[in-house]
Amino acid sequence: MKAKLVVLTLLLCLLAPISLTISAANADVKRNAPIDELDTLSDEALQLVKSERYEDAKKILDYFSNQFSVVSIKQKTFTMDELRIVTGAHDEAVEAISNASLNSNERVNTVTKFRLAVDAISSGKQPLWTQMEEPVMATYGEMEQALAAGNKRVYEEKMDSFLSLYQIIYPSLKLDVGTEQFQKLNALVEFIGTYRLQVFSNGGQQEEIATLQSELEDVFNQVYEDEADPSLWWVIISTGSIIILTLSYVAVRKYIGEKGEQKRKRKSSHKL
Repeated sequence: MKAKLVVLTLLLCLLAPISLTISAANADVKRNAPIDELDTLSDEALQLVKSERYEDAKKILDYFSNQFSVVSIKQKTFTMDELRIVTGAHDEAVEAISNASLNSNERVNTVTKFRLAVDAISSGKQPLWTQMEEPVMATYGEMEQALAAGNKRVYEEKMDSFLSLYQIIYPSLKLDVGTEQFQKLNALVEFIGTYRLQVFSNGGQQEEIATLQSELEDVFNQVYEDEADPSLWWVIISTGSIIILTLSYVAVRKYIGEKGEQKRKRKSSHKL
């Protein structure tokens, strides 16, 4: 009887934090629901722009603006920088899809910038902008090759392509990358963009090209550890402890039962 009471007490002690963890997780889901909706709206707007349904995309962006204001006021989830950067990207997206002089690619790029920025504030791990690594680095590599070959026309084309891709991820970088690292990266990008002709004609300036490549690689290689939440680990450990404890209790009871059965058999044999 005492063994049962001990086991039950331990079970209750282990189950209590699990119950609290589950409640906390449910609260997090409810709290993140409005932010997830904002993320979904930004994706819908991008898909509509890709389909050249600009009026529908404009309606989604207007609705996003209203919801973003509501979430910002009610939950106070976002920092001032996040509010400013996302609002700026949103305004650029609205302006782009309303500007008939822009071609479809320019509109898609601008709304993609907005989409990535929203994802940057809503996803904690492996944000979408990191998926831009391949096109960004490939274009940069082609620019380097043109520079080394002295091909000015291709160098200019690849420079323009690289700067265009960089602008797409610019807001996301400001949101996700450390201030010092971002400032260093951005200063190098602005340097080669402003002094592109000098970089091309002056071989000594190619040091900035190599440094920028290294900085880009460092940014994209940031480790977004896909670790489980500490509270989840507590659930796993606690659940494992319960299973082990239960199995141990069953094993002990089985052992006691077998011993008792052996004693009874010995007593019966002695009587005979």
